[in-house]
Amino acid sequence: MKNLSIKNVVKGLLDLQDKDESGTIIGIGPMSKNCVQAALEVSKEKDFPIMFIASRNQVDAEEFGGGYVNGWNQFTFVDAVKEVSDKIAYDNYYYMCRDHGGPWQRDKERNDHLEPEKAMSLGKKSYIADIEAGFSLLMIDPTKDPFEVGKVIPLETVIERTVELIEFCEEERKKRNLPEIGYEVGTEETNGGLTSTETYEKFILRLKEELETRNLPLPTFIVGQTGTLTRKTEQVGEFNFNNAKELAKMAKRYGVGLKEHNGDYLDDISLLEHIPSKITATNVAPQYGTEETRAYLKLAKLESRLFDNGLIESTSNIYNVLLDESIKSERWRKWMVGDQVEMTIEDVIKDKNLSNEVIDIAGHYTFNNEKVKKEIDHLYNNLNDNGIDGNRFVIDHIKRPIRDYAECYNLTGITTKIKNIQ
Repeated sequence: MKNLSIKNVVKGLLDLQDKDESGTIIGIGPMSKNCVQAALEVSKEKDFPIMFIASRNQVDAEEFGGGYVNGWNQFTFVDAVKEVSDKIAYDNYYYMCRDHGGPWQRDKERNDHLEPEKAMSLGKKSYIADIEAGFSLLMIDPTKDPFEVGKVIPLETVIERTVELIEFCEEERKKRNLPEIGYEVGTEETNGGLTSTETYEKFILRLKEELETRNLPLPTFIVGQTGTLTRKTEQVGEFNFNNAKELAKMAKRYGVGLKEHNGDYLDDISLLEHIPSKITATNVAPQYGTEETRAYLKLAKLESRLFDNGLIESTSNIYNVLLDESIKSERWRKWMVGDQVEMTIEDVIKDKNLSNEVIDIAGHYTFNNEKVKKEIDHLYNNLNDNGIDGNRFVIDHIKRPIRDYAECYNLTGITTKIKNIQ
């Protein structure tokens, strides 16, 4: 099968479940070009397909200011992944995906409390760029409504907006005579709770009814809450096997895969439980950014030793610059808990332990800052002068958790298995 679409991947995984040979594929948050390369290398080595899941804050159209990851818009993002793919002679399947697309999904739109009509309009413009750039999967997520903070958005409102956005995307895709794409939908924002099986099935049935009435495709994935939740650099939720199993069983009944969000930092036992619970896919993102930050800080310690031994003339200032830029970004607030969310920059700077937590959490938001890039170059040059490939170390450091997940998720050889079953 020359062209293995994302829909065919999910169909293959669902079919393989009946033979107890399936796996759980990974949605990789593209935190940097290094992260992209790490993911593609593991995918190639172990023969499994991967998804690159970009939020609108990470990657978006130029008119919205692009994204914080390398300043990428949809087209430069696609080009960057292809460039890496060509460089490593990649021979498997990767899919460009929109994570949390739709209204209010850029921080500014939500903070500005845009009215629904305006927010929907901007969300649609972003989707057009996704479609034109060749994305394979679009997540339709109208649940970040700033007027419903702290409340559960009515199910009918979610369905109405979801159907409107899928219909819009299908019209735009057909206008451009582009291949089919997959859709990912959900009932509410993932927040560490559990999606009840009753709500889940009601959502599927109502959505199926509305989509079929308009001759629109059923989604490829439906997001369900399995208890996972990422805060700081930890998994603070608790994976609920029975709930996940019931949701997956229900989704499969309609030919749809269960997608889990907030899958970062899961322990091995929870990872292994994904196979018998038959979760089709998991999203993991900030963990890879943290792994890259930690890699730079380890290399900075090595660099310091090289200096102490008289092997380099001057060290980079990577630690202090990363720390300063991370704190000033204030993007760490999203991942903090309790009163720490409201702490001032000055409060963080005064607290050394908290400062180090912040660099661990938010370092990856600053990789594209000129000051940080300059220090990384300085660091790499010092290491290279001593026969050490710093960039290779960073990529390999990010590969470690990806490889762990791939092994626990039974992904080795899964592309070949999917092709053979179809």
